[in-house]
Amino acid sequence: MRKSIKYLLTLIFCISSFSAAMAVDVTLTVDEGFVRPSGMDAAERNLAKVLTEINRAQSSHDIVSVKNLQMTEFAKKSLARLWAVTPFYVDDEDVVERCWPFANGTMTVYHIPLIITPEGEDFGTNTYQDAVVEFNSRGVITDFRFAMDSQTGMSMDRCGSKSVVSQEREMIVMRYVEQFRTAYNQKDLGTIGKFFADDARIITGNVIMKKMNGMDENEKAQFMVKYTEQTKTQYMANLRRAFARNKWIDVQFKQIGPDGFPSGGCREGISMSKDGKFYGVRLQQSWKSSTYSDEGYLFLMWEFFDDGREPVVHVRAWQPMYVGKEKQEPNLDIMSLSGLGAGIIRE
Repeated sequence: MRKSIKYLLTLIFCISSFSAAMAVDVTLTVDEGFVRPSGMDAAERNLAKVLTEINRAQSSHDIVSVKNLQMTEFAKKSLARLWAVTPFYVDDEDVVERCWPFANGTMTVYHIPLIITPEGEDFGTNTYQDAVVEFNSRGVITDFRFAMDSQTGMSMDRCGSKSVVSQEREMIVMRYVEQFRTAYNQKDLGTIGKFFADDARIITGNVIMKKMNGMDENEKAQFMVKYTEQTKTQYMANLRRAFARNKWIDVQFKQIGPDGFPSGGCREGISMSKDGKFYGVRLQQSWKSSTYSDEGYLFLMWEFFDDGREPVVHVRAWQPMYVGKEKQEPNLDIMSLSGLGAGIIRE
């Protein structure tokens, strides 16, 4: 009897300790000058429950149970798809993060720290990811995705000269860019297809070696970039094959400035057309997968609509970062609104 009681007490203690170790507390703050939204208390509680469930699932090698979490169906699917590619967990028991409130009552939190824990093989070279979580005015989670990079959101600290409206507009642009990237990590062909306009121009640069006439064997061949264009249908078919042959895909975006190199200030990599409908976003992209990896520059040209329709990508252009062993700058004839985008804006 004593042994049974002792065993039971030990089991209860272990379960309690295990549960306590998995539990995550969340505290959200707002910057001085911002009014704390009424839904932020609920947002804290709901996010804490989600992060705690993530830790439970990871430690028990289980799937994330989203059924009873305060999340929209879209957010539940987003979390489940990320989890299906590779599990992760929250290393901090106490998460304290800044929350950005918007004029329409919605809220966004950046930099939720996640540790990636792939099963059976390495997940690229990075095991750390920031998550972005969005809430509606009642604190219900409306999206859960990987952040673009560690500077997303933080760079707004340096944008004092910009109006709140301008900052909010740029954050909306970056939100769609992050959703675009997350869809690749989830291998979600359906979502990627919806992002592209039916007549989207999809351009990819490939490094080729060119030998000039009269060169002997001791002379070095010249490297150059050859650009090819695909239709949306062709690109999606090729992407489907790439997803099928790779167990995992890890796409990382970094913001870059006008010179093509990592930006330390505001988002100089974002440009806007005069009518405010088109946005060009120039990024540094790192693509890693179980069979292939590369680095390059990515340009996305988005069109935003006034009638409530979701924005679409008219141009996706990719340029290799290195030609031979030399680092290149972005080709602005392709990677800018004044380049490829100019003709589309005039149409």
